[in-house]
This record gives sequence, C-alpha cells and structure tokens, in this order.
Amino acid sequence: MREISCKLLVIGAGPGGYVCAIRAARLGVDTVVVDPAPPGGTCLNVGCIPSKALIHAAEDFHRLQALTPGISATGAVDLGQVVAWKDGIVARLTGGVQTLLRKAGARLITGTATLRDGKTAEVATPEGPVLLRAEAVVLATGSEPVALRTLPFGGKVISSTEALSLAEIPARLAVIGGGYIGLELGTAFAKMGAQVTVVEAAPRILPQYDEELTRPVLSRLSALGVRVLTGARAGGLSPGGALRIATDDWAEEIEADRILVTAGRRPRSDAAGIPALDLDREGAFVKVDAQCRTSMKGVYAIGDITGEPMLAHRAMAQGEMVAEIVAGHPRGWDRRAIPAVCFTDPEIVTVGEHGGAGTITGLFPFAANGKAMTEAREDGFIRVTARADTHEVLGIQAVGAGVAELAAGFALALEMGARLEDITGTIHAHPTRGEALHEACLRALGQALHI
Repeated sequence: MREISCKLLVIGAGPGGYVCAIRAARLGVDTVVVDPAPPGGTCLNVGCIPSKALIHAAEDFHRLQALTPGISATGAVDLGQVVAWKDGIVARLTGGVQTLLRKAGARLITGTATLRDGKTAEVATPEGPVLLRAEAVVLATGSEPVALRTLPFGGKVISSTEALSLAEIPARLAVIGGGYIGLELGTAFAKMGAQVTVVEAAPRILPQYDEELTRPVLSRLSALGVRVLTGARAGGLSPGGALRIATDDWAEEIEADRILVTAGRRPRSDAAGIPALDLDREGAFVKVDAQCRTSMKGVYAIGDITGEPMLAHRAMAQGEMVAEIVAGHPRGWDRRAIPAVCFTDPEIVTVGEHGGAGTITGLFPFAANGKAMTEAREDGFIRVTARADTHEVLGIQAVGAGVAELAAGFALALEMGARLEDITGTIHAHPTRGEALHEACLRALGQALHI
C-alpha cells in the first residue's frame, strides 16, 4: 500500500474543506485533501450553485409571462438545455477549485477516506488504497438529505439532488417540506409551469423565520398558483401511486408525477470512520470548541457536521480559521454576524437578532421605495433592531426581490458595531433598494422621512 505523510489532512472538499486546504497550503502547511466527488461539495455540485441557476432560469421564463405593460414575448422551457447550462457552470467552478488547490500546493486525492485513528486514514482510490499519515486532521464531511421512512427515495420520490437534473418539468409536483430548500425549488418549478403542492407539517412555512418575514413569501406562492398545506403530514403512496397526506381533521390523496422530499439534512458525522474516534457529540453533530477543536487532540471539525447553522459560508469561515491555527497563527471566530439567505420569491435575509427587551425596531416597506416600484416588485421590507440605550445595531432582516445582495452590507454593519446613527449618517445611493435600510434606521430613531 502506498503511504503519504503530511502535516494536515482534510477529509471532505466541500466549501469548508477546500477553503481550509487552500489557506493552509498558502501558509506553507503540507496539506492533503480527500473527497470521492469533485471539489465543491454539496453546495457547488448539487446544492447552492445549481439550484440558483435553476431559480434564475425559472425567473427568466416567468418574466416572459408577465412583462412590463407595453412589452410582450413568448417562450418555452427546454429543461434539458437549462440543466446542461447549469452543469456547465458547475464544471467551471469545480475545475476552478481544482486549479486553486493545485496552485496553492495542496494535494487533492479522489477517493473515500476511512480513519483508523486521529492521525491515520486509509483512502480507497481508483488506483488502489493509500495510507495517509498526518499531524492534524480536519473533518469536513458535510451533510446529506433526510429520507422519510414512508417515502424512501426512488422512482417518483426524489431528493433535491435529482430535482436539479430532471429531464423534463413535472406536470404535477408535490413538495414535502416547506423549508427553504423545498420552497426554493418548488417556486422555480411553479414558474416553469408545474402544478405545485407544498406539504408542511408545521403550522406555517419557513418556521425558522418569524411570521412577519414569511408572510410576503406565502402571498407570492398563492399568486404563483402554489397550493400550500400546513399542519399536514405526508404518508406513503396509495396503491395507485398517489401521495397520502393527513391533518388532524382530514386526509387526502394527491396525484403527483414527482414527489420532492425536502425534510431537512443530517450531518455525515458517521462517515469516513468518524465513529471510531469516539468524539464528544451534541446529538448527531460533532462537538467542537470556539476554534473547532474536537475532544481529540489534533482533530478538528468544520461545517455541517458541527451543527447549525448549516451554511456554506459558515463552513468557509471555520475552514479558514482552522487552517491558520494549524499554521501556528492565533485565531478566534466571532459568530455574531452570520447572514442567512433564503432564495425564495421574494428572498429573505437575516443577520443578528430581532426584538427583545431593551431594543427598538424600525421597519421600512419596499412599497415606499422608488427602485422597488420601477421593478414592479414592491412586496417586502427591511427591518432593523438596535439597543434602545446605545443604538448599537443588533440585527437586520429583509424580505423582498433581490435582497440577497444586501446580505454583506447587513453583516458588515453588525461586524463593525454600527449604531443607527452610523447608518443614517451614510449617504445611500438613489434609487436603490438599499435606501430602505437608511429609512428603517431613521424610523427606529423616530426620524422617518419617506413614510
């Protein structure tokens, strides 16, 4: 068996793993990263990037059906060509990551790693087994879709992975789960002509967000013809292949050509021989400290296997920090400003807190924003929460068309410890949606101008 020694072994080349490997290698750390799939992980290959490409294509088609008064156009969706375009983007990005790893000096091994202990792993590669010995190990194995016992994946029952590579648009699509994945994809298929039904067990959709933020999304789903069933549980399939659903008061069978199960994701904390290390756990997650150290010396864990929020940019920040720690640099991480974005229609952005004792809040609706009017998308708002005594901004949330692009500015305000006066004293370009942030802060101070 071929043997390789290195200072740092990264298991998993997703957003956290590849960033960790690139940063470590650039700092002079002899680094090896192992993954059986192309680099980029779920996010780049079958998650964030391909789903946003599909969402963009769906929005383009939908706009053709409801253009500005005075403009008309016709069109049709060739899903095969859309998927091929999406695959081309993914290929460009995975190839780019491979180039970055190579230029940084990190060695990428395609294969499946199994840990023997906290310093050694055996990797099954197409060329044969490889034994890897490392001084430090980073676990970055990511997460995977959760299957339902009553609706195992297969046949017409699909996960988000299969949904992103369908050959044709299903005439009738049932989506199990009203969280961000189900609603992002369900909305996209509805815009491309599918008859969509969303089944959510909770009393309302997107239960991780407050109801004020989700109300515009629910209204938009209704306008798109999406049927939303809340407080409803999905059962199995009837003998005729219909989806069985039930609430406390009634039961129904829904005819569907495809059933997209988006019941959440679970960490791959039992992959790569991780259980053999007997690490401390927090439920299904690997327990880590503020520097992503596990209970075993020299073993770190980053990304989805370390708990919520399971976000690619969180994993990247963790990976960069761990690389610098392994390289001997003093590093910590302030988790205060981790933005979360839901790419529904309208989009939702949240960073920091909302409400609470001793706080003040300002909300400015896009219905009073000139740019939103010119785009014929006035739904939604920006909301700011700050300390009542010092006016330090504690949280910013928004729901509206295109607000995802405001996330960096929201996070920066919190990271820099901005006060309401810092934002109101900043000149915001006109006409832009960002003006609503300025106005929301003015309103929190009792100084609103345009409302």
